[in-house]
Amino acid sequence: MAAEPREVVTLKDVAAAAGVSVSTASRVLDSKSLRSPHASRIREIADELGYRRNRAASALRRGETGTIGVLVPRLSDAVMALMYESIAAACERSGRFAIVATAGDTDGGEAAAAETLLARGVDGLLLASARISDPLVASLRTRGVRHALVLRSDGVSPASLGDDDTGGYLAARHLVDLGHRDIALVTGPLYTSSARDRLAGAQRALAEAGVAPLIAETTDYRIPSGEQAAAGWLSGSRRPSAVFAANDDLAIGVLAASHRAGLEAGRDYSLVGYNDIPVAARLPVPLSSVRTNFAQIAASALELLDGGAEREVRLAMPTLMPRGSSVRA
Repeated sequence: MAAEPREVVTLKDVAAAAGVSVSTASRVLDSKSLRSPHASRIREIADELGYRRNRAASALRRGETGTIGVLVPRLSDAVMALMYESIAAACERSGRFAIVATAGDTDGGEAAAAETLLARGVDGLLLASARISDPLVASLRTRGVRHALVLRSDGVSPASLGDDDTGGYLAARHLVDLGHRDIALVTGPLYTSSARDRLAGAQRALAEAGVAPLIAETTDYRIPSGEQAAAGWLSGSRRPSAVFAANDDLAIGVLAASHRAGLEAGRDYSLVGYNDIPVAARLPVPLSSVRTNFAQIAASALELLDGGAEREVRLAMPTLMPRGSSVRA
């Protein structure tokens, strides 16, 4: 005998069982960021009844498209590619789709890319290209466009990022603990909160140890900038015994320049990078790095969009990954 077809449980059924309006039940079940006992009870009832959300229909009820726009400077940057992949995976888990646009490093490019995404009807923007003082982000706030920043913060808009101050501290403290006292810092672009915070954390660790570092400020996070920074030391009279580069691409640039000079990380000097991109552990001399939790940052960024948070910053704790490139002095 064929089984009788199972009766479909509707949102109206859940609302009636919970004693709330359909709109309240819909809002709770569509947002993971609502965490009150009341919201938990509505979710429990939905599970007990066997309710399954139709995410497409839910998006249509809210006048949404189920798409999230992601703005990055370039996808040739391994960190930005990893961040986008994590956001895309988080969107997929929540029944949405991520659309990416690249913006370069100019204000005009960022604004044009953002307008392109908004013209496609995205439900909100996640921006990995935000500067500390960013006219685009200020404009989005004024216009009431749902958005959140990822990997960086401007101190005003909601942001999900790593604890870069702590990460910088961990990297510099690691070098100090290995006995290094002649330490160089390759900063990254100081128009970003990530570079400023990593530098501040590193300087705090070095100040505690009474170490005055060499500092090379770079205008971007790219490999050639790391090469240029290292070339300055290699041609000078003061050659550091250890280097902390504010991301792994800068560290790879330092590796390349020092290799041409006949120097090897882990033998002639110590080196620590940041973000722990997949290639870091697979280099001829595995690179010590500070690991960033991209998956956690992506999930938190989506929660910030869903919850409509203002001025909330969520920090993911970094982890130091010591490898062969950093050794005792």
